[in-house]
Amino acid sequence: MNIGSYYEPAGENRYKPTAHAGGAWDPAEQHFSPLGGLVVHAIDRFVAGRPGEKLVLSRISYDILGRLALDECEIRVETLRPGRTIELVEAVVLIGDRAAVRARAWLLSSGDTRAVAGGDEGGEDGGGRLTPPEELASWSLTDVWPGGYIASVDVRPVAPPRPGRTTAWIGTGLDLVAGEASSPLASFVALIDTANGIAVRQSPTEWMFPNVDLTVHLHRQPEGRWTGLDTTVSFGPTGQGVTSTVLHDVAGPVGHAEQMLTVRPL
Repeated sequence: MNIGSYYEPAGENRYKPTAHAGGAWDPAEQHFSPLGGLVVHAIDRFVAGRPGEKLVLSRISYDILGRLALDECEIRVETLRPGRTIELVEAVVLIGDRAAVRARAWLLSSGDTRAVAGGDEGGEDGGGRLTPPEELASWSLTDVWPGGYIASVDVRPVAPPRPGRTTAWIGTGLDLVAGEASSPLASFVALIDTANGIAVRQSPTEWMFPNVDLTVHLHRQPEGRWTGLDTTVSFGPTGQGVTSTVLHDVAGPVGHAEQMLTVRPL
């Protein structure tokens, strides 16, 4: 049973974050993870009910333009490149009438390519699948990070977390938006930005390493309530870093995510 939500509807294309969306670097800000899922939710609503073949979101790239205050936001979506089999849409998140996030998503047509499907088949069992989350113990990520979002998620490592390297399942009992059904993809994406927090290379009380973007590529649409993150974090020598993640559902890999980090001491 769900016990709350990350957002509440606040009017046409407007949403109010709850305390569960509170950030890890600053509880007075929104954690980007649920906001990223909210953008997919807004895109889903934008394309819903169209006639013709349904296109699927296959890549979404977010640029975080500034502080994500824990305030009401508006999401405006428009088509940049229309098409019957390929479409590019853009979503802009406005907080206090300022563009805080700009996202672009490629929507592609679907077809039966099972005869040639394959690749990305590492995983523990050679078939790309991770140990199921039901067989794993939870890890209290609140020992590492503060904030309402971190407190809301169930993190289940596949193996003991190491600095810069962790594989874990992320789940939540919360709805994305109160009273609105969200697609499996929106709910899946709403947990991806957690990747930068599960494999920290340095203590966040001594170093800052927030991400300025998130790009997600999918070769298969995810299913189920768990988001699997096989994550590696790299810091360079001049203040930049990258968090790279192979994304999983319980059936195996579904794609990749990349986050660019700005690294600096506190």
